[in-house]
Amino acid sequence: MHTVLIIDDKPSVGEALALLLSLRDIRALCASTPAEGLALALREPVDLVIQDMNFSADTTSGDEGVALFRALRERSPDLPVILLTAWTRLESAVELVKAGAADYLAKPWDDAKLLATVENLLELADSTRELNRARQERRARREALQGRINLDGLVFQSEPMLAMLELAGQVARTDLPVLITGPNGCGKEHVATLVHANSPRRSGPFVALNCGALPGDLIEAELFGADSGAYTGAHRAREGRFEAAHGGTLFLDEIGNLPLAGQVKLLRVLETGRFERLGSSRTRESSVRIISATNADLKSMVAAGTFREDLYYRLNVFELRVPALAQRRDDVLPLAAHFLGGAMGRLSEGARDALLAHGWPGNVRELKNVMSRAALLAGDGMIQPIHLQIEAPGRPAAGARDLNEPSRDAVLAALADAHGVVSRAAQALGLSRQALYRRMERYGLATEAAPAVPNAAG
Repeated sequence: MHTVLIIDDKPSVGEALALLLSLRDIRALCASTPAEGLALALREPVDLVIQDMNFSADTTSGDEGVALFRALRERSPDLPVILLTAWTRLESAVELVKAGAADYLAKPWDDAKLLATVENLLELADSTRELNRARQERRARREALQGRINLDGLVFQSEPMLAMLELAGQVARTDLPVLITGPNGCGKEHVATLVHANSPRRSGPFVALNCGALPGDLIEAELFGADSGAYTGAHRAREGRFEAAHGGTLFLDEIGNLPLAGQVKLLRVLETGRFERLGSSRTRESSVRIISATNADLKSMVAAGTFREDLYYRLNVFELRVPALAQRRDDVLPLAAHFLGGAMGRLSEGARDALLAHGWPGNVRELKNVMSRAALLAGDGMIQPIHLQIEAPGRPAAGARDLNEPSRDAVLAALADAHGVVSRAAQALGLSRQALYRRMERYGLATEAAPAVPNAAG
């Protein structure tokens, strides 16, 4: 059961609110003075506070309510507070909402509106607590992961990356072949190096080959080596990647681009550990761990006959899927700061909003390029949205007037739909409460959209 603390100098107000809340099985505690209310908030587990703004009959300044609110915030920064206003200047309530109050309601209040506001805030508080609990759990898991494996400087905070890296840490300790999947630019090679760095073969070489960067007639020479004269231009013998990776790890990037002829020979090596250089009849042996990566759908390629099914199952003994950046939004700002040399303070609030709103089709690679360009354009100054030069789907480039910027009509409509509850309107618009208030001020709506305040106390 939730508990709401009511602080009002009129016992009738506390009793009426307590009765109203009991209809929704919400427990109420009542205090008639700020001092009593603060003591209760410290002594009892309280989920929400409803506080009056005036505690003296001879003043309408609301100073007592302001002081009470600030004391509550100082003691419990995350505790939601609803302000009840009667004589108090509307500007005082608006300023306190900007300072972190959950919302404000006029006396006499509308029962349905008050209950809706309380229930929404309690639900939000529950969600916030759950989110904080999940973050603390994730932080503990990350610290445990860092204690077990070398993360090789990988920057992340998101749950999808943590879950994938926990699996990577487990498979790294084995010698199983690993297939790393995910879209271009998401960091598959970095994950491959991490698996190698935490494997029993970490003291051996890590050798990489991009199967999509070479003509088909040269891939076999790259994989297995070639004797002198084996093909035009082969003036001397050369070892292939299998020989170079002996005792370590061979990383085959873009494995889906390997021609069928190369697939047949690769399968033989994986089955026997033996191969011949081009132009040579001498059989060689190499002990390597295979890690491959692709952004292609290998199962569809198997069905289409362009990738061998037996090779697919040889390579995909254990799959690690690296999530796209759009699936791990919590990593966007930490990565952006990392690409700026750790200088998160260089990102303006508008730039941060634009980075979080962008779809990142090019993933981490795109973000790195965007931050390099933005740092150059901003010089030594603060990075603004216009320096990013990115576009959100269906919207103009960041820095333009209406990037993620709801119109005046949209703000009014959201406030109307939310019955004036600013937190609900902000959620509907995809904004923080503070961001919505900034837009309301910009459009001259700070007082227009607020509930009217009566001239006498209720």
